[in-house]
Amino acid sequence: MKILMLKDLKKVGKKGEVVNVSDGYGANYIIPQGYGRVYNEEAKRAYAEEKKQEAIKLAEDKQKAEDLKAEIEKVEIKFEASVGRNGYMIGQISAKQIEQALKAKGLIVDKRKFVDFSPVTYFGHGKVKVELFKGVIAEINVYIVEKAK
Repeated sequence: MKILMLKDLKKVGKKGEVVNVSDGYGANYIIPQGYGRVYNEEAKRAYAEEKKQEAIKLAEDKQKAEDLKAEIEKVEIKFEASVGRNGYMIGQISAKQIEQALKAKGLIVDKRKFVDFSPVTYFGHGKVKVELFKGVIAEINVYIVEKAK
């Protein structure tokens, strides 16, 4: 039985491949579990259409990420922090705080998308990188100033 794979399945095939499997395995496991469907012209056309729609959606998502990147790079986030006796910052600025500051400015970014983030522990200017989409990385300008006494 020829099967068009809809999902990756170990030792059988990857998504988009046409594989030969025994009739029983195809009818009783692969098709009911949604790993594939019987390969014929209709399935071939449907898969090509799905791939086309997926590519369109991917392009739209990338464009949205590019637009969000442009907005994020215009924004400056300012935090106030207390100063210790030796002139260093008390505490740190976490990813969650940066995420909330962006949200307050109307920009929704998940803190898990921050690239190589470590909490900010110094005064001054810093940049935090966030990967909005594969290959689309924005830099958030973060300023930390001393809290007025």
